[in-house]
Amino acid sequence: MPTSKMPTWFITGASSGFGLAFAKYALDRGYSVVATARSVNKLEELAAQAPDRVLTHKLDVTVVDDAEQAIAAAVLRFGRIDVLINNAGYGIVGAVEETPIAEFRAQMDTNFFGALSVTKAALPHFRRQKSGAIVNVSSFGGQLSFPGAGSYSASKFALEGMSEALAQELAPFGIKVLIVEPGAFRTNFNADALKYMPAIDAYKATVGRTREYARNLDGTQVGDPFKAARAIELALGAATTPLRLQVGADSAAAVKGHAEQLLKDLTNWEKVAVETQVSADS
Repeated sequence: MPTSKMPTWFITGASSGFGLAFAKYALDRGYSVVATARSVNKLEELAAQAPDRVLTHKLDVTVVDDAEQAIAAAVLRFGRIDVLINNAGYGIVGAVEETPIAEFRAQMDTNFFGALSVTKAALPHFRRQKSGAIVNVSSFGGQLSFPGAGSYSASKFALEGMSEALAQELAPFGIKVLIVEPGAFRTNFNADALKYMPAIDAYKATVGRTREYARNLDGTQVGDPFKAARAIELALGAATTPLRLQVGADSAAAVKGHAEQLLKDLTNWEKVAVETQVSADS
């Protein structure tokens, strides 16, 4: 079995956006890359940059067999996977009432179950290596939510909950888990990876603002995806890797504000919380 001397990054959704940026960053660093996407044709230009260090493979994250085959091909080609980046996903903009149940299920199937399937396919290899890292790309919307983001946040909340348990399960094997929570970055996400649900006029004052913001954001984001890739590598290389890494000033500010409000509410209502316990004389 061949073994790559340089790290190997396995990336889902590598044909565009963060996935493509992460792949290019890894190649610039001299690493090997397993670039996966639903359409392998979209990966041809990337593969041409370093044919000896790039393996492209079809991977629809909603198809369990695809995940298992792609992981097996990666190990066969490079001998190991050092960093798995679960990046594939998309967003929905719509109020909970505006979003059909089928759309909720599809969102969960890609953003949560898709990442779960790829992770589960890779876990035996990581345990055998007793090293490596799993990077799950969430969002600051995986820590908090806002009008119109109910479906998207639900999928990312689920991803983060699973990742938090996974990190503790894998720590004894020397395997790291990192949850990445980006803000707005200069990718094509807002142009190509957002689905807008049919609007109900009653939600114009709340969800309407989110729709307008999302539609006008493309091309104006201040986040640099290559700098996000560097931040991820820095976190993975740290002696103590954080469980969650916010990338982008907007993400850091939003998560900090949400955490402060959470702590404030907890403090204000702690007396009520603890008084629900069974009385000593009952």
